[in-house]
Amino acid sequence: MKFISKELIVDEVSKLCIEACTYIDKEVLNKIKLCCEKEVGLSKNILEQIIENDILAAEENIPMCQDTGVVVAFVELGNEVFIDGDLTELISLGVKKGYTEGYLRKSMVSNPLKRVNTKDNTPAIVHIKTTLGDKLKITICPKGAGSENMSQVKMLSPSEGILGIKKFVIDVIKNASGRACPPLIVGVGIGGDLEKSCLIAKEALLRDINDESSDEMANKLEKELLKEINDLNIGPMGLKGKTTALAVKVNLFPCHIASLPVCVNLMCHASRHKEVIL
Repeated sequence: MKFISKELIVDEVSKLCIEACTYIDKEVLNKIKLCCEKEVGLSKNILEQIIENDILAAEENIPMCQDTGVVVAFVELGNEVFIDGDLTELISLGVKKGYTEGYLRKSMVSNPLKRVNTKDNTPAIVHIKTTLGDKLKITICPKGAGSENMSQVKMLSPSEGILGIKKFVIDVIKNASGRACPPLIVGVGIGGDLEKSCLIAKEALLRDINDESSDEMANKLEKELLKEINDLNIGPMGLKGKTTALAVKVNLFPCHIASLPVCVNLMCHASRHKEVIL
């Protein structure tokens, strides 16, 4: 049995929140730079500004975007780990500490109808998966409202198949246009039930930007969708261009014979997630 103190969890989550909002993933930045080389005119200028912004954020230790999001935490909890406290509560305490000490914008309201700000960006949205072993892995993903508001889920008929899936994804991207702050990372969750498709779509956004699905059909779908999305000419920030999406990530899960759940979860160019293993 491995003991992990509540103080350590709070401190580590606090650090992850600040780091995730400040430092963009290097591979994502490299991908933006590669796309910038293919653009001209206004679209190239926009990508250059995004690159400059991300570099300055890291150098100055300030958020890369004013919307520092709702904190989504993905946790893998080993069965040999003992924690002296409620893990979900400890993660929210870490969020409170990080967003207060890091001077990050507080965006959470305590009641979606009354709309009163909690003033510390809590609570976090926490997903816990149990695993074997003595490790605790916490991945923090601050999710901004721009891309999240443009995300959608749909229960398709199995007869609609891959063509129906592709049409739905493309329709979501068209509807989002510049409002989701492209270039995007597109997470597609196929299967499970309604809420499971949403979860695996969000988990898809945590994959490495250069990672490709090991499933042959999903891999093919990722490549086809990326091409079709970029052929839409929506471009950076919706102002035309070749780079509407940086990547498409498709995650699959078994589903009912009469269902074909599909969720499209969008992530803006400020792709933010950090992890720690304790």
